[in-house]
Amino acid sequence: MKFVDEASIRVAAGDGGNGCVSFRREKYIPRGGPDGGDGGHGGSVWLQADDGLNTLADFRHSRRFAAERGQDGQGRQMAGRSGVDVTIPVPIGTLVRDRDTGEVIGDLTRNGERLCVARGGRGGLGNVHFKSSTNRAPRQSVPGSPGERRELALELQLLADVGLLGLPNAGKSTFLRAVSAARPRVADYPFTTLHPGLGVVRIGPGSSFTVADIPGLIEGAAEGAGLGARFLRHLARTRLLLHLVDAAGLYEDRDLAVEVRTVVAELAAHSGDLAGRERWLVLNKADLFPEDERAAVAESLRASLQWTGPLYVISAETGWGTEALCQAVMAHLEDNDDAG
Repeated sequence: MKFVDEASIRVAAGDGGNGCVSFRREKYIPRGGPDGGDGGHGGSVWLQADDGLNTLADFRHSRRFAAERGQDGQGRQMAGRSGVDVTIPVPIGTLVRDRDTGEVIGDLTRNGERLCVARGGRGGLGNVHFKSSTNRAPRQSVPGSPGERRELALELQLLADVGLLGLPNAGKSTFLRAVSAARPRVADYPFTTLHPGLGVVRIGPGSSFTVADIPGLIEGAAEGAGLGARFLRHLARTRLLLHLVDAAGLYEDRDLAVEVRTVVAELAAHSGDLAGRERWLVLNKADLFPEDERAAVAESLRASLQWTGPLYVISAETGWGTEALCQAVMAHLEDNDDAG
């Protein structure tokens, strides 16, 4: 199924049923009085998070959803039946906005969580409610109120503990394959990742974290160049960013420090909050260097950037260094959980 992380839908709750004007008419009961029943309430429209979904692709074809109208009231004080609600399943991590106002209506982050996006109209009142000592035969009733109608913008943001970012061909997908059961596409050319990937890294029994991979960023991504900026929203919920750097650039006379700054600049242009997220540098493709030179290469990059944060050297292709990195990430996440 094609990955889709944005969708627009139109929802309409049911109108409330009208109240009834009726009078009791039975043999031997003269002047029976008003007995018009109330109208039923209109059905509402709900969104419900479903862990069996991972894309908004279903909304490419189904864009309109309407709940049932409430039935009108009847004589003998019989109320109309309320309309049936409509429940729309969406992936966990769906952010819901009102398209007209831009208001965030809700954020579905747990399996089974429900959000009412259009409230059904209230049923009207029958004439039985209007009888009094001075009005024995009321002929007024109240019509049902209309249900809410909205146009919604759905935006999927993956739920992950750790996000991967870097330039194209930095080895993010290879890293995801190396540390999890995810199998993203890997090839020896850039832009092999065309949509976000998600993997679970298992450290031990009851100890794991999730990793999100997005297409590589390039210069000008914040203005629409490439694919990465479109999917940066999927890093919004992450607690830690792993910034992968392609060590092969040293053999191609590329300046790794400039490449790191390019990604950071695009990150800041997209979101100041995301740019301020904790970020670790990960120098990938260490298998290109002898083991006794890897530390020196890492320290050279640290000095060029004046980097004071964590810096790890790994080879996602061979798995060298990935276990130590994942152990450190798990410890960091657990420490933050304890602190919280």
